[in-house]
Amino acid sequence: MTDHQAIELPTAEDIRSLVRPDHVHRRAYADPSVFQLEQDKIFGKLWIYVAHESQLKKPGDFVRTRLAEHEVLVTRGEDGKINVLKNRCPHRGARLCMADKGTSRLFSCPYHAWVFRPDGSLSSVPHKKSYPESFDLADPRNHMQRIEQIEIYRGFVFATLNENPEPLLKHLGEMTEVIDNLVDRAPDGEIEMADSVFSLEYRGNWKLHMENAADIFHPSFVHSSSVMPARRAPANASIIDQDQTREMLMANGFGFDEWEGIQLNGTPSGHTYMKNFYNRGVLSPEQQDPVVVRYRAALVARLGEEKAAHVLGMNRFNNIIYPNLIINAQYQQMRVATPLAVDRTLVRIFCFRLKGAPDEMFHRAVRFQTTLGSPASMIFSDDVEMLERCQQGLSKEEGPWVDFSRGLDSDRRAESGAVSGAASEMPMRVQFQAWVNYLTAEAA
Repeated sequence: MTDHQAIELPTAEDIRSLVRPDHVHRRAYADPSVFQLEQDKIFGKLWIYVAHESQLKKPGDFVRTRLAEHEVLVTRGEDGKINVLKNRCPHRGARLCMADKGTSRLFSCPYHAWVFRPDGSLSSVPHKKSYPESFDLADPRNHMQRIEQIEIYRGFVFATLNENPEPLLKHLGEMTEVIDNLVDRAPDGEIEMADSVFSLEYRGNWKLHMENAADIFHPSFVHSSSVMPARRAPANASIIDQDQTREMLMANGFGFDEWEGIQLNGTPSGHTYMKNFYNRGVLSPEQQDPVVVRYRAALVARLGEEKAAHVLGMNRFNNIIYPNLIINAQYQQMRVATPLAVDRTLVRIFCFRLKGAPDEMFHRAVRFQTTLGSPASMIFSDDVEMLERCQQGLSKEEGPWVDFSRGLDSDRRAESGAVSGAASEMPMRVQFQAWVNYLTAEAA
């Protein structure tokens, strides 16, 4: 009996009982059966980001990632098409590839040397005459298992195990705006994922990270250890990054004005986004240093004054595409939270290069990535400590309900969903309402 078969999955009524308008039961974070249902009905049914086309420039290029409970290889085939393949050999089930990314025209199984093409088809087997006469290299049963449902939006590759999914554009909804904005910021109209990628695994549920990314209330408390030294440091002391790091750390010192002044938005699909809060130094939208002046001139040359102003005018911070993708177009950043177990999550932090922009713009994006999301980051290490402490508490039976009531009486309804000030926990409530809807939806 497999682990999946051994777990009795919660019923729709069980799931509904875990979420109240202002509270969520600890089982949503700590129950392995709930986690398995999430794998089936959220990560197995929704469109999940798996790769960016710039990682798959030529035939044989691949990246290794996860889709629901399956490890998969996203490849560029000899015909130029993108494939998503389960990372296992159909012969005896061995894991084929251990590299995170690379280029290979053939994938060879380390166990019995079955060899596969980048589209998953079987190319050869050693000592073929020892197989029965009926054995056929072209038989689909001897190929790597393919994920058939793949869609691409402006270079972002999504896949789903759902055989009858809604169109990707319908799932993304208004969140196409942030993908558009990221790509449109490139003077050459194209972005490229950088080689610099940070990976960190924490001992906590995946939803904790997504909630933290939408929580503007915590920085003043969680990040005080980095805010205070930044405030004491002299301005413009660093010639390496034009004071960028100091300004980033100081920006986490929120007070009343910041809590009430940063707008949060949430949609019925679980997507949320927030207004930007970096308003000083090289990260400010109004910055006019020589690098930004050259960059804007290049963008205007391609888009014209009006459209360039519109593109640069999108002043947002974390844009959460439910369930697990976070894009920060303004600073060329992206995070993906991959659930590994009910209490284990892998977070990968990526950075994009805007083609046609000055190299200094890319250097600032890498600095941003390092300051905010590297394993050595003072900010990210603070967050991970809190996420793990939450999981430790939620794993116990005591005090079974989590409170999400802050801002409940001040949320407003808008045409596209909910809107509130930053003191609200509205994004968490929006995410959990979508969570309930997905987990209780009847099979098509």
